Amino acid sequence: MSYPVIRTVDMHTCGEPLRIVVDGLPDIVGKTILEKRKYALDHLDHIRRFLMFEPRGHFDMYGCYLVEPDLKEADIAVLFTHNEGYSTMCGHAVLALARFAVDNNYVAKIEPESSVNIQCPCGLVRAYVEYDKQSDKTGAARFTSVPAFLSSCDTAVEVPGYGDGYCPSTPGSNGKGKVRLDVSFGGAFYALVDTAQIGLNVRTASVEELKRAAAAIKAAVQSSVTIRHPVSAELSFLYGVIFTDGLDAWQADRPTANVTVFADGEVDRAPTGSGVTARMAAQYFKKHVSLSQRREFIQPLVQGSTFHAQVVEEIDYCGKAAVTVEVCGKAFYSGESTFRLEEGDGIGKGFLVR
Repeated sequence: MSYPVIRTVDMHTCGEPLRIVVDGLPDIVGKTILEKRKYALDHLDHIRRFLMFEPRGHFDMYGCYLVEPDLKEADIAVLFTHNEGYSTMCGHAVLALARFAVDNNYVAKIEPESSVNIQCPCGLVRAYVEYDKQSDKTGAARFTSVPAFLSSCDTAVEVPGYGDGYCPSTPGSNGKGKVRLDVSFGGAFYALVDTAQIGLNVRTASVEELKRAAAAIKAAVQSSVTIRHPVSAELSFLYGVIFTDGLDAWQADRPTANVTVFADGEVDRAPTGSGVTARMAAQYFKKHVSLSQRREFIQPLVQGSTFHAQVVEEIDYCGKAAVTVEVCGKAFYSGESTFRLEEGDGIGKGFLVR
């Protein structure tokens, strides 16, 4: 295995990191973006660990590779990386990449808003970035999602250690009941859970409490709920668990909070772009929100971590009722790096302390 010298640009969206590889990445082979994703997993996974894991990254690190698109409409294409592998969609990364693409002339700079078509493994995502010609500065971004839909509604799932009767502050309470949840797709599949069901408050619960619950719920859903994407089997898996405050009904002046635990117990510092999309799809089809009702989503563990979203339109997606969702947020630059592996440095290939 070779470890080339790799240059990156680092950004963050609402505190969630994005390490963009800009030079040094080996060729990623494949005719389609899903073939490229498979090639990266099979042949270049040591590069993912090299960049995401310690000593260069950390357990909750996130990154991406720019690859050649196979859709004519796409300006750029991207593979997303995290602590477990390669996700199919990432909203915070799309918001950052859109700004990066405008700043680095992948697309024309147009005032007041430049458009960037980004091919993700889940499909084409259209993004728009604020641009001021006089200052030559970019700003906030928004994207319109791939078709999003409610896959499983109010499903009761038996989760060992949680459910009716569980109280984290009461020793011996083991939760012998069931947890009711939705499974919704927003570029990836998520289980949506109101934390009141498991005796927690999403705004005050500790990260460790949420991670333990997410692991148990994810395993239970994977063993008992069918996850099926109408187009691609490669998208048919549960990516994460989104814990919410249960405020699903639209209120113009009241934000709703959620925390997403995805991949191998990774905690999103942002409200999660694909997760917000999934929540909006679920809320729409459960008649909690209507078209164009704009909502504010916060990640309560990070002060100031906020996205806004609204359902744009209802569509037919391969015979399935779906919606497109607009998500808005702002990304910032945090640095540039050159990474290398010195000869004899076995630890430097990547490790995680959990």
